[in-house]
Amino acid sequence: MSDPATPQITLYTSAVCGYCVAAKNFFKSRNLAWKEVRIDTDPAEREKMVALARRTSVPQIFVGDVHVGGYDDLMALHRSGGFEPLLAHDGGPRE
Repeated sequence: MSDPATPQITLYTSAVCGYCVAAKNFFKSRNLAWKEVRIDTDPAEREKMVALARRTSVPQIFVGDVHVGGYDDLMALHRSGGFEPLLAHDGGPRE
C-alpha cells in the first residue's frame, strides 16, 4: 500500500467520530496506509495526543512528525497542494 520511504500517517481517533471516518476514507481513496490510535480506549494515548497536538478533538493527523491537524486542516492542506509533498519526505515541522 504505502512506500516504505513515505512517512507514517498517524490518525488519532475515537469510535463516534464522523470526521475520523472521513479522514480514513480520504486516505483509502489515495491508497495510503495509516496507523490508527484510538484515544477513547486508551487514556495514555489521549494524553500523548494532547501533548503532541495541543488539541483535544479528534481526529488529529500526523504525517511523520508533522502535525497536520484535524480533518478540515487536512482538506485545506490537500486543496492548497501541501499534502502530497509531506508524503514525499519527512519534511520536519510545518508552520
